[in-house]
Amino acid sequence: MTQDTITPAASSADALQVLCIGSVLWDIIGRCPTDMRRGSDMPGRITRLPGGVAMNIAMTLARFGLKPDLLSAVGTDPEGEELIAACADLGCGTQHLYRSADLPTDRYMAVEGGNGLIAAIADAHSLEAAGDKILRPLRDGTLGAPRAPYQGAIALDGNLTQALLAEIATDPAFAQAKLHVAPASPGKAQRLHPFLAATRGTLYVNLEEAGLLCQAKFTNSAEAAQALIANGAARVLVTDGDNSASDATTSDANAGADTVITKRPPQVTVARVTGAGDTFMAAHIAAEARGEDRHTALDIALQAAATYVSGDTPL
Repeated sequence: MTQDTITPAASSADALQVLCIGSVLWDIIGRCPTDMRRGSDMPGRITRLPGGVAMNIAMTLARFGLKPDLLSAVGTDPEGEELIAACADLGCGTQHLYRSADLPTDRYMAVEGGNGLIAAIADAHSLEAAGDKILRPLRDGTLGAPRAPYQGAIALDGNLTQALLAEIATDPAFAQAKLHVAPASPGKAQRLHPFLAATRGTLYVNLEEAGLLCQAKFTNSAEAAQALIANGAARVLVTDGDNSASDATTSDANAGADTVITKRPPQVTVARVTGAGDTFMAAHIAAEARGEDRHTALDIALQAAATYVSGDTPL
């Protein structure tokens, strides 16, 4: 099974729209093929490409034939203008982005070795400063409003402030949307607590993030997924690197016989890690948008993430 398992839409006019809310920035990634440790000074490659959780998800959705539309903050500085052009070239809608001359374009910097991510810093201060201004299209009637809420799919990332995420979890403007939520990083995992409290959305987390949300240690993805459901999650997908991934949901008529599904990812040689979780989430959203069942959607997402980390898909 490959990423091509998902059939692209016939045309952009027919494509399903997915709003991608969160960080849209420049990724600056240094990669070294050999293992690294603290203090290592090694030869490698440094790249700059459009990134951020919302942007990574949007790029993957576009590759699968969907129509991603970005809601974020991008500066009017030269870096911002260049980023807007790059987003458009990648098939990602930019017409609803919040632009401010007072806020510089955000950036993310990471160093990766052959042994995975060594360190990273996310400078998403402009996104946080923009606050709920990025949500105006969902409240002023452009895309939706509290009395006529947006009814499509939304991919939401945890780079927003916890206060804003809490607001979204109970906001009438989001009441009919199909929410897909990721924490962006373990350091921001606890920002997702409002979605547990409100039993809203599908949460995409890794094993470490699940542990932080539940204040517990887990040995596998199935255990973590079940604990998140017990703590209020409506649905959750938990990944554990190349060990396993689990999809758990509350027991209802739509869950079928399996409230928890666990599968093992394809084994591949790792060429990169930044963006793998975002690719998994986007592939899963796209698969279910095409009507795939839970088992097939999880298979597709795992294959897409494996193909990505192996370096076989475009950056």
